[in-house]
Amino acid sequence: MVKVLLAISSYHGKFYPEGSRTGAYLTEVLEPFLEFTKKGYDITIASETGTFGWDSHSVLFEGLTFHWGNIYTAFFNKNSKFNKAMKNVRKASDVEDEHFDIFFASAGHATLFDYPTAKSLQKIAADTYNNGGVVTAVCHGPAIFENLINPATGEPLIKGKKITGFTDHAEKTLHLTNSIKKHNLVTMEGVAKKEGATYVAPKGDWDSFTVVDGRIVTGVNPQSALKGAKDTIATYEKTRNQAKAEE
Repeated sequence: MVKVLLAISSYHGKFYPEGSRTGAYLTEVLEPFLEFTKKGYDITIASETGTFGWDSHSVLFEGLTFHWGNIYTAFFNKNSKFNKAMKNVRKASDVEDEHFDIFFASAGHATLFDYPTAKSLQKIAADTYNNGGVVTAVCHGPAIFENLINPATGEPLIKGKKITGFTDHAEKTLHLTNSIKKHNLVTMEGVAKKEGATYVAPKGDWDSFTVVDGRIVTGVNPQSALKGAKDTIATYEKTRNQAKAEE
């Protein structure tokens, strides 16, 4: 069975100008979960500390109407597979030695706080990649690549790769640039530059847009979470088929 590590942020603190909290971004966890569930994959949800809180903006009713069908059945139904899984979020260090075929980093601005120093999540991502698996990050999820050195090469995991992620322009549009600077955080464009990757911008900040470079898949925003999951599955199946052909 294909095993997936669905990573979520453990940070849940005040970030937005009006004082609300950032945290795990609901649809970026939910949509990949549903897509991987359709494939029958075995999904483990983990944060660095084993704890989490939802990004307050991601669970506002106005922000959920676009996804109403999925949200109603999976988020509001306490007995849904999704909610049962969220009650069993694992501490990354407890599963870091397990074998995963896919590592999927969901986001929310919270990831800017904890992903760059999330050593257990980063170890899982590197191990997954070095074992021939697929590593995916959407929106602010590419924060997982900051300070992530691939032990197999001694270089940043994304060095020389093309990636995307939430745009600096979108941060400015949302009036969050000052909050990012206040907390000394690195934007996704900054992560790409710092780690030697090439940042690929979408035509529009809110377009559904992904970049696939080998076994690294990245998406630009919440609207790209579903496409990111689909591209992850396609990349994994392509990789698996190539491996079988070479046997």
